[in-house]
Amino acid sequence: MDGLDEHMDYIKDKKRGLQQIISLPIIWGIIIPLVIFDIWIEFYHRICFILYGLKYVKRSRYIRIDRHKLKYLKWYEKLGCAYCGYANGLAQYWVKIASITEKYWCGIMHKKHSGFKTPKHHKNFVKYGDKKEFCNRYKKNR
Repeated sequence: MDGLDEHMDYIKDKKRGLQQIISLPIIWGIIIPLVIFDIWIEFYHRICFILYGLKYVKRSRYIRIDRHKLKYLKWYEKLGCAYCGYANGLAQYWVKIASITEKYWCGIMHKKHSGFKTPKHHKNFVKYGDKKEFCNRYKKNR
């Protein structure tokens, strides 16, 4: 049994099938807010990045919808793959745009806290509490 067959076994389980049916409106209900959010991201990205002189982020590097082309998937699996490619890609796209925005306005690291996962894009940010470095990087450029 290959990985796909093992993966699909859970769908055949009646309990899990019922759980999936119950969860479908919740999962698919987010599509409308995602599309609205997507439109707003583009509006923000294309206007504010130009105003700030920031480099445009290529959408196609983050949102990839291609798994629906796989012939071995059923129609509803293809639909799910398209949805996940869009939703997860949009999330990554927004993280990139937001991280560039954060660095532009105020690249200050967060105060160290146990259990907090520091974002990768913070590696070149000013250390928390370093007023002198903050002023050197941000105050003189504004």
